[in-house]
Amino acid sequence: MAPLQTDLLIVGGGVGGCACALAACEAGLSVILTEDSDWIGGQFTTQATPPDEHGWIEQFGCTHTYRTFREHVRDYYRTHYPLTDEARSNPTLNPGNGWVSPLCAEPIVFLRVLQAMLQPYIDRQLLTILYEHTPVSAQYEGNIVQSVNLQHTRTGETVSVQARYFADATELGDLLPLTGTEYVTGAESQADTGEPSAPPAAHPGNVQAFSMCFAMSYHEGEDWTIEKPATYAFWREFIPSLSPAWPGPLLRLTGLSPRTLQPVHYNFQPNREPNRAFAGLWTYRRILDKTVFQPGAFDSDITLVNYPQIDYLLGDLCHASPAERTQYIEEAKAQSLSFLYYLQTELGFRGLKLRPDVVGTTDGLAKRPYIRESRRIQAAFTITEQQLSAQLRPGETLAQPFVDSVGLGFYRIDLHPSVGGDNYVDVESLPFQIPLGALLPKRVENLLPVCKNIGTTHITNGCYRLHPIEWNIGESVGNLLAYCLKRGVSPRQVRDMPALLTDFQSVLISRGVEINWPDDLVLSEGDPHRHAL
Repeated sequence: MAPLQTDLLIVGGGVGGCACALAACEAGLSVILTEDSDWIGGQFTTQATPPDEHGWIEQFGCTHTYRTFREHVRDYYRTHYPLTDEARSNPTLNPGNGWVSPLCAEPIVFLRVLQAMLQPYIDRQLLTILYEHTPVSAQYEGNIVQSVNLQHTRTGETVSVQARYFADATELGDLLPLTGTEYVTGAESQADTGEPSAPPAAHPGNVQAFSMCFAMSYHEGEDWTIEKPATYAFWREFIPSLSPAWPGPLLRLTGLSPRTLQPVHYNFQPNREPNRAFAGLWTYRRILDKTVFQPGAFDSDITLVNYPQIDYLLGDLCHASPAERTQYIEEAKAQSLSFLYYLQTELGFRGLKLRPDVVGTTDGLAKRPYIRESRRIQAAFTITEQQLSAQLRPGETLAQPFVDSVGLGFYRIDLHPSVGGDNYVDVESLPFQIPLGALLPKRVENLLPVCKNIGTTHITNGCYRLHPIEWNIGESVGNLLAYCLKRGVSPRQVRDMPALLTDFQSVLISRGVEINWPDDLVLSEGDPHRHAL
């Protein structure tokens, strides 16, 4: 088969990949977007994780397109669901009333909205989506990537795609080693980065845990107990080898506070927890609050489980062989099911019902692992803790400004326990910008990252890895590549030449990409959206 030709190949259909495709197609580029599953959407959909957002998201601090996406999600519920009159008229409708985010919704709704936003470009033949395709090899010469070969995950058939630009939107940065793009993994040393939270010695295999999320509802008086997982005895008594130490077996309702590293006991009361911040695990990532809908429409809430109890700590996906990757994911699935079984049997919540219909699978677990950390490019500019930390910037309300800003983000530096034995790393950050230099590989000219694979460190990845920030990265890259192709310049020239940079930033602003925070921001310590559980 002759190679496919396109202006931009985006490998990976997650949040950043979809945002990149939207921006590039809107600017008139031809785009091929690939996805290794049968759903696009990444963290929103295949990983079954509602968006982690900051407290100003309804007013500012994200792109116009991201805000449009959020409003389309709300409109979908208003159009297709039997909401109460109060909920229907609520301009900030939160279908799940989960306290992790002001917009907790079902994966299928996020999927339908993304598909609808992309469909006009498919109709105009600007966009082609190759589902169930994964990258297996690439051709490159010097600093230029020429083509990427993709394999269908079920049939084994291959296709080659030639493009002028390539975007790595894979969840683990899988395109980087295939294209010879320099990258780092795991933890850099304090000597390398100067970061107070970095370890004394580098540990490339020390990445944050990943999780196999799942959805569940609760039906009092019914018995939905799953079959006992084969490895339940192991997971029931598993105590992670972490420093500082975990307070006991992981599959318990006692854990550690990320901020203080002191023991905490999690509240867990299905369908009974109040609708307020920090109420408990049930409402934490709840995606359907039955009280938002007409009486009788739903007999239970639906919540997504992305709790510390399902963090998988026994293997690093970045360095795993294909066989090891499969093994780790299967073990993580068993861990998640073991936690559900523990809740059902030992805590007596037999009415907890696994919901495969919500996540679109047969086993009831998300289609893909929830990935917190991937390979990261060796970038023209690397973002460090010193530029973001509130403690290291006393008296400041904003992180270090970047003259090459192409977007905004805000979240605590939030690292989950890692496979190398580190416990939580939790650092108060300040509202920050996304510097263009962090999106440019130090050498390769026509491949850019649009996911969690940008030029952050192990530490700063902890606050740049969230949904709205990944969307902003993807959208800015899509606009950047269109700008470069129309003007005959390179991404590096845009950053290095002040006139081009100013012109490109004006293009971003005209398209609704905010690049500066308001100067009069007031930070609220009580805002639950400044920190995940």
